[in-house]
Amino acid sequence: MSGADLSHRNHVGGLFRAHYAWLCARLRRYLGASPSVEDIAAETFAQLLESPGLTPIREPRALLTTIAQRLIYQLWRRRDLERQHLDQLSPIDLLGGPSPEDLAQFSQALIRLDRVLDRLPGKVRATFLLSRIDGLTYPQIAAELGISQRSVSVYMTRSRALCAQHSANEPLNRTPLSRFPHSRFPLNSRSA
Repeated sequence: MSGADLSHRNHVGGLFRAHYAWLCARLRRYLGASPSVEDIAAETFAQLLESPGLTPIREPRALLTTIAQRLIYQLWRRRDLERQHLDQLSPIDLLGGPSPEDLAQFSQALIRLDRVLDRLPGKVRATFLLSRIDGLTYPQIAAELGISQRSVSVYMTRSRALCAQHSANEPLNRTPLSRFPHSRFPLNSRSA
């Protein structure tokens, strides 16, 4: 270690002893009683220590404030990015979402519905699924399957009758599907 390095370390050590408490108090005005206060103050002095051979500092508090403010902005920017990232990762509010029991009942209802729909002929089943799952209108279903809108109406009536018959024997929706906001299974409404 050269004499200049030792002199620089001693100078920053003196600044630390003289201004650390003051810098912490100043940072508390920005950050409150955050544990980040001491971290930012220590990092301010660490950056000052790492800077190459400083010339004598006439206004050490101004320099310390500038470095500390830059560190605060970096902290805020990092927190904002973390918040944005977490918001993107969890678009569904887990606290307001369905419980595991509701999800299990929903899954069982879907399995029962699938068994009922398996008894329908191909185009009738496709009509029902395009209406209820994909949310297509009758004209869109007719165009998709190459059938008339009248056939779509007949097929939907047939599939609803089968679902109603099955519901009388074994309820399809023990867990109302309306409790699942992302569900596209409006079993009791009619697509126009």
